[in-house]
Amino acid sequence: MRNAKLYRYQLPMDSGVVLRDKKLSQRDGWIIELSEDNKTAYGEVAPLPGFSRETVEQAGVQAQEQLELWVAKRPIDFDALLPSVAFGLSVAECELKGELPKEGNYFSAPLCSGDPDALIPALDALPTEKKVAKIKVGLYEPIRDGMLVNLFLESIPTLSLRLDANRAWTPEKAQKFAKYINPSYRQRIEFLEEPCEKPEQSFAFAMDSGIAIAWDETLQNAVKEADFSLSNLTGAKVIVIKPTLIGSIERCKALVEDAKRLAINVVISSSIESSLGLNQLARLAKWLTPDEVPGLDTIKLFGQQLEVPWPDCDLPVARLHDQPVVWQS
Repeated sequence: MRNAKLYRYQLPMDSGVVLRDKKLSQRDGWIIELSEDNKTAYGEVAPLPGFSRETVEQAGVQAQEQLELWVAKRPIDFDALLPSVAFGLSVAECELKGELPKEGNYFSAPLCSGDPDALIPALDALPTEKKVAKIKVGLYEPIRDGMLVNLFLESIPTLSLRLDANRAWTPEKAQKFAKYINPSYRQRIEFLEEPCEKPEQSFAFAMDSGIAIAWDETLQNAVKEADFSLSNLTGAKVIVIKPTLIGSIERCKALVEDAKRLAINVVISSSIESSLGLNQLARLAKWLTPDEVPGLDTIKLFGQQLEVPWPDCDLPVARLHDQPVVWQS
């Protein structure tokens, strides 16, 4: 016999969290609970405001509809679902079947500030031989960003960097940034994520500068198309997969497999899920991309965890049984 529940959660965020110029004071989402044969599993459905195409309310309505189908043992078309619902339901099913590995990759590339010496302990803690860190660029003048990136690469010869510009630069600003990066260091920039507003501008920047780029928003937009093929999404050495924005585990797995065939690296990344969902993403990353450091360092944005604590995080933990159940069967 099958049973299911749908919980609604609201978690406080750190006061400084801003997404696309809007303050995010709390994180809203849903937790799916599936039960069968004395086993219980969970999945998180949490559209990200400003990034997901669906709202939290729309996702909740569809999640309930799909749970009714699941309890009745009727087929579910994951490809037809909203991305956040497809991922949350599929990861719960995967967990219930014992297919989601227990081991996770809980390490993330540390965020660089202004002091290379302060980064060394965080790099030493990484479990891989590759020492990778990240820098947010595009918030200040590109010349300043270029000088900072160059300083870190010069100071730590074994360092690789991941940079994220969030489409902040015009082609001219991107060129100014590249001008201040020593050409001999550019191969140690693992990727620069979405440097320009338009994908074709980012592609041209990569060709001109020799700095590798990664697709994030461009990938999310492309997978919505019925005739999507990763082979048509040229120009990047890396794709960033955010499952909540992409869809089911099967869809994420297919993307990873396509990327391997095309010699494109894959980084599994967070869409600011709760600690419950973040732990599942860590396990998914260990499973699908075992040799890559994932982008899962978002727990520090919260004021509270949910049910499953993130390793070494001292934030208080809200319990799932204290969250309202909006539907059950």
